Amino acid sequence: MTKPIILTGDRTTGPLHLGHYAGSLRNRLLFQDSHEQFLLLADTQALTDNADTPNKVRDNVIEVALDYLAVGIDPEKTTICLQSHLPALAELSMLYLNFVTVARLERNPTIKDEIRARGFGRNIPAGFLCYPAAQAADITAFKATVVPVGEDQAPLIEQTNEIVRRINSAAGKPVLPEAKAVIPRSGRLPGVDGKAKMSKSGGNAIPLSAQPKAISAAVKSMFTDPNHLRIEDPGQVEGNIVFTYLDAFDEDRIEVADLKARYRQGGLGDSTIKRRLEDILQSLIEPIRTRRAELAQDPAYLLDVIRKGTEKARNRTEATRREVIEGLGLFKL
Repeated sequence: MTKPIILTGDRTTGPLHLGHYAGSLRNRLLFQDSHEQFLLLADTQALTDNADTPNKVRDNVIEVALDYLAVGIDPEKTTICLQSHLPALAELSMLYLNFVTVARLERNPTIKDEIRARGFGRNIPAGFLCYPAAQAADITAFKATVVPVGEDQAPLIEQTNEIVRRINSAAGKPVLPEAKAVIPRSGRLPGVDGKAKMSKSGGNAIPLSAQPKAISAAVKSMFTDPNHLRIEDPGQVEGNIVFTYLDAFDEDRIEVADLKARYRQGGLGDSTIKRRLEDILQSLIEPIRTRRAELAQDPAYLLDVIRKGTEKARNRTEATRREVIEGLGLFKL
């Protein structure tokens, strides 16, 4: 039986961190057995707000690929491919822009939030504003029906499906399938400084390649409950970054629930829950870091994985491009 197709990926702006692991990488390891999975190294998309530093985008293609393989992504099961080397994506992006208005792009909640966060004002790079159409091209080119995204990214999938419906209506037949957003259990992981988002550029992330001392320092710096001054004081769990991370990474749900109850009642110190979290993160990251260092010694293998995956993806996306062109009845020589 044909497996459902899933598309996911990451911008190549820096090595991946625990936020990526909690938000998507963990699920990708499961999906690669149950789905036909394509994993996109999104270097073109990364340029939409990094055009002045293309070397940053270029250099991190290998860094992100290293992280994929280090966590256990199997290139025999998951196709790892490079966005900028798939010309059908660019052509479909341009085509799809004819099926969406500027007003609709500006209303997209994800784009509005990102524009505000980056302080663009009206100096919005056109490529950034048009990202929903480009993502629609990415998703539909592979005919993906499943797309894992954070809750804040769900409006992009909704807009993808709007474009799909307009394409199918213009073609008079179902040329492209709609996609379903899959939102991970843990949601967006906050930064170690308590800010809403863990990010590469914000300096509040724990990389998947972090050294033991860096992990320890990050956990020790985490905010808990500012009113929990003494061990015997009742503490607040909600908004407590340490418990947020325990919810995301501690597999012993019963023990976490017990720790929360004890913390709320009083009698449980911050150092105890931080020690537990540090032990969990050290155990999680150590094998990833070791495997990553081993893979980094064989750059030819990494390039081969990306080349083979990109060739397979190029064939798939080019076939879809032809179907869309033919479905819309565009002129052919």
